[in-house]
Amino acid sequence: MAMTATATFRTTQEFKSRVDFLAKETRRPSSFYFNLLLEEHLEDLEDIYLSEKVLQDIRSGKEKTYTTEEVCKELGL
Repeated sequence: MAMTATATFRTTQEFKSRVDFLAKETRRPSSFYFNLLLEEHLEDLEDIYLSEKVLQDIRSGKEKTYTTEEVCKELGL
């Protein structure tokens, strides 16, 4: 089982009410749904923001790109 930690954040009353309602109706804690929401969307956010960083690094010359031919040659394909 993963270790847990406490996080505090602000959200709208409407959003909290929706999560609380869902939790009550399904007899699960609100934290279950907050964690589910965070887990499902964190990877998307990482992909978006970290790919923007890589693109900036490519454009500035900090990150090198390779053609398909270069990759095939390196892999002996």
